[in-house]
Amino acid sequence: MKKLTRRKSLILISIGMFVTAASQIFFHFVGLPDLAKGLFFGFGIGILLVALIFGSFKAAR
Repeated sequence: MKKLTRRKSLILISIGMFVTAASQIFFHFVGLPDLAKGLFFGFGIGILLVALIFGSFKAAR
């Protein structure tokens, strides 16, 4: 997989954190099966990992 630009990596990190936090808040108020909870939580974590592994976070010199 190609390296992601810094901008795309930051967007993916923010989307991953939003999906994870929104799923936790949503499932606190709505009772759904554990499968759905795990699916959304895993999706958010997966997006975060993709952004961190394939992102380019080199400091400018």
